[in-house]
This record gives sequence, C-alpha cells and structure tokens, in this order.
Amino acid sequence: MTETLPGRAVDADRFRQALAVHAAGVVVITAQAEGVPVGLTATSFSSVSLAPPLVSFYVDQASTTWPSLRLAEHFAVNVLASDQAELASRFARKGVDRFAAPTEWWHGSQGVPVLGGVSAQLVCVPHSTVDIGDHVLVVGLVTETTLVSDDRPLLYHRGRFGRFTPHT
Repeated sequence: MTETLPGRAVDADRFRQALAVHAAGVVVITAQAEGVPVGLTATSFSSVSLAPPLVSFYVDQASTTWPSLRLAEHFAVNVLASDQAELASRFARKGVDRFAAPTEWWHGSQGVPVLGGVSAQLVCVPHSTVDIGDHVLVVGLVTETTLVSDDRPLLYHRGRFGRFTPHT
C-alpha cells in the first residue's frame, strides 16, 4: 500500500545532508544495448539474496543512460578499486563518451563490456525492476563473478570519493 503523508516527509536538502554521512561503495554498471556500450556510476549497489544470487542498484528515472541500459540482456557490476575515482566521475558525467580513452574496457562474458582495474565483476541478467519514488530499483540475477583483486574499495562519502582504511 502506497500513500502520501503530507507534511511528514523531510525536505530533499535535509534528506541529502543526512544521507551524506553514510559511506557507500562505488560501482559502475555496464551493458551493451543495441550494439553500443552504456554505463553509469552507482553508489546504491547492494546484495539482495544468496539463494538465488541477486544484487540490486537504483537508477534515477531521469537518467539518460537508463533507457538504453534497460534494453540489455545482461549487465555487469564493476566494483571499483580505491584508485578509480576518476573512472567513477567519468561514468557519472553527462555528455561524454564514457568508454573512450583512458577508460580500459573489453567485451567480457555474454558480450557485456567490463572495466579494467576493478576489484570484482558480476555479470547479471535482469531479474526485476520496480519504480520507487523518482528512481527505478533494478534487481539482477548473478550468473558469473570474477574477483580481479582484493584491493581496497572506492567509497563515496559527503559528496567525495575516498579510500577505506581499516582499524589496526
């Protein structure tokens, strides 16, 4: 049941400020749609289920990449390493060729574009999508994983990219 509760929701700026203190991992979702590689940066990536192996991410309904991405038969989740902040920024920008040099990429399993230098890659088939607020929840069934390195992850916190430093 969905209902609107007028006057109960916090305003968007206050909401963004509160969420900014939550550090999130950074991934780039890539796919091949109608023969063209497409991709976008996401910080909303999450595991959903172990059996079956499901993952999810959210994409803004106003995304210019989403109409192409949603047509793809497979997509890859590229888990970025701590030295890939520029790559994350490139795939978040509008109006640029995200796959042009210096982006290192190739066609992986199922013809899905995968990125070089990442910590891990998960190849997925679309499982389900749900419109939620101003975003689309995308759930994928993981069909293949590649652990490339155990490098530290790239994180997003307070509007900036950073590195994880473990307690000793």
